[in-house]
This record gives sequence, C-alpha cells and structure tokens, in this order.
Amino acid sequence: MTVRRLEPHATTIFAEVTQLAVRFEAVNLGQGFPDTDGPASMIDAAVRAMREGHNQYPPGTGVPELRHAIVAHETGHTGLVHDPDTEVLVTVGATEAIAGAVVGLVEPHDEVVVIEPYYDSYAATVAMAGATRRAARMVRSGDRFRLDVDSLRAAFSPRTRAVLVNSPHNPTGAVLPREDLEQIAALCHEFDAIAISDEVYEHLTYDDNEHVSIATLPGMAARTLRISSAGKMLNCTGWKIGWVTGPAELVAGVRAAKQYMSYTAGTPLQLAVAHALRHEDGWIRALRSQMQDRRDQLVDILTGVGLDLAVTQGTYFLTADPRPLGVTDAASWCLELPGRIGVAAVPFAPFTDAYSGEWSHLVRFAFCKRPEVLDEAGRRLRTLAN
Repeated sequence: MTVRRLEPHATTIFAEVTQLAVRFEAVNLGQGFPDTDGPASMIDAAVRAMREGHNQYPPGTGVPELRHAIVAHETGHTGLVHDPDTEVLVTVGATEAIAGAVVGLVEPHDEVVVIEPYYDSYAATVAMAGATRRAARMVRSGDRFRLDVDSLRAAFSPRTRAVLVNSPHNPTGAVLPREDLEQIAALCHEFDAIAISDEVYEHLTYDDNEHVSIATLPGMAARTLRISSAGKMLNCTGWKIGWVTGPAELVAGVRAAKQYMSYTAGTPLQLAVAHALRHEDGWIRALRSQMQDRRDQLVDILTGVGLDLAVTQGTYFLTADPRPLGVTDAASWCLELPGRIGVAAVPFAPFTDAYSGEWSHLVRFAFCKRPEVLDEAGRRLRTLAN
C-alpha cells in the first residue's frame, strides 16, 4: 500500500503514454528520449572501460575522472569554478539529483516553490520530503512563455526553503531570460532560500537564445545547486548519469540522501561520460543544430495539421494547443491518440498544481527523433485534418 503523500504520484504520465505507444505501435513523441546514439568515441570508451576491468563500485561521489571533467566543462561554459572533491556529486540521472537535493535539504515543515507546469518528479520529491509545495506559474506571452513574477512572489513565504528552477524549461520549451532569473534570485536572497536549478537542457537552445544559469547571478553561487545530465547532453538517457554542483555544504546534504537511494552509478559509463566531456564539445554543439532542424520539421507538421504552437526556445519539446481541432480535454485526447492514429504525446495536466485549469488544453510533443520518424508521425497526424 502506497503511503498517502505519494498516492497522487503512484504512476507517471510517461509510463502510461509509453505503454499505449507500445501497445498500438505508435510513434512515441510523448516520452523525451532521442532515437540516435551519442558520440561513437564515448560508446567506445564505455566498452574499453568494461574490458579493462572497471566494473566494480566507483566512489560514492563519482569517479574522479568524471568529477574533474564536470568541473572543467562547467567552468568553460559558465565561468563557475568548483572543487571536484567537495562540490561535485555524480548521481543516477538528474532525477536522483533533484530528489537528493529536496530530501537532503528540506525539512517537513518547510515549503518548496515550484513553477508550473513542472517536470512531474518535482512534486513527488517534495512529497517524499514531507514538505509543502507552493506553485508559481509560467504564462503565455504572445507566442512564448515567461515567468509570472506576481505568482512567484505570492508563492514565497518565511517558510520557503527552496525554489525549483528549470531553464531551459520542460515542458514549455522556454528559456528564462536574465530578468526573470533575477526576480527568482532576489526572492531567494529576501527569504534566505536556496535554488535547486534543473539545467539538463543547457546546451539545447535555439535561434540565438542563450542559457543563463541562475548560479552565475550576483550572490547566487553560494545558494544554488546546479543540476545537469549526460542523458540530454550526449544522447544517452538510458545510462542515467547526472550530476549536481554547488557549495560544499549544500552538496553534502544531497550526498547524505543520495547515498541511501542508489549509492552510486555505473563505473564504465561514468568514465565514458568523462571522456565525452573532455573530447566531444564539438559533438555537443552539433547536437544543438540538429535538434533545431528537428524542431522546425515538427513545427511544420503540427501547424500544417492546424495546431496552435508556442515558440520553443530550448529543450526538445513543442507546446501545442489542439483546440483549433475541436479538442477541449487534452488529457483524454492524448490517451486516445495512440490507438486512433498511432502517435503518442503527453498532456500538460500532470505537470500542474494550483493553476491546473489553465493547462488542460495543452499538449507536449517531443522532436528528438530521426527525420524519417518525424515524417511518419506527420503522415499519421495529418489524418486529424481530414
């Protein structure tokens, strides 16, 4: 029997939609995973590490080679400098980093601010900590999404311990501009809160939009945990190699919780990711260009079908409004799509809380697929317009 606080999170929309996609042999544009591999040299490095005997437990904080590579990569892209021994922790994906941060640093009487729509694990991890979730929101401004600053201020209180920041933002595809991040930072300073910053899509921004880490704003390095992931950066979501960086005292809190969740992650995979961070920066840059092309391809498909789209500035998701097709309940529509036309997508509703009524008409489509897969999805989706 599931404990009461986790009952609303007993299953995820991703599992539900993916099961339907498998059942009906649908093109899965719901769950966000690429269908091509990362750099060949990274995969070779993993095989080499296995064959060379690196198949036992690594240190709980991660292999030194990866921790040093993370520091060099982060310094090169953000200017932030960390001690690889005390300010870096390798995790089983970014999801565990988020869970470790909340469980390890938030008390049951604390409040955690989330910005909806939010990645669904945020609410679940706040529930695991026994804390209270307070929701701010994104709002559509023209053809894109921005942070609703008024709702953010209303969500903060003297009990606020942390705010979960996500930029580039899943599911809206927004890249928060510096001025929005400055508003979050100002409230963190005012209420002595920490920022848990989910930046897994940091390298996937488009149309000259540049990602800014909230940790780089004045005074925020001392109160920010920055979370990233090889899965999104290097097309290896199944490896589940993520990491968190930040002040030693905050990283220690994450480590205290994380060590009882998984203890550690696969040694050869960590060594392979370390290799890629050191040697495959060009591949990472090329991925951004490829994903922008995929975004444009799916934009053409979905607008051709008649859906209203918001501009995706980052991530690999498109926000679509199917109301022009007569759809009023996006959740029901998404559950029907795999069996009806053989395409899977996910609704926004499971990513929402206090403002859930404002999101019931929106759908997220993933474009991190090969062009021929998107073409096949387009062929199937066009039957909606007939």
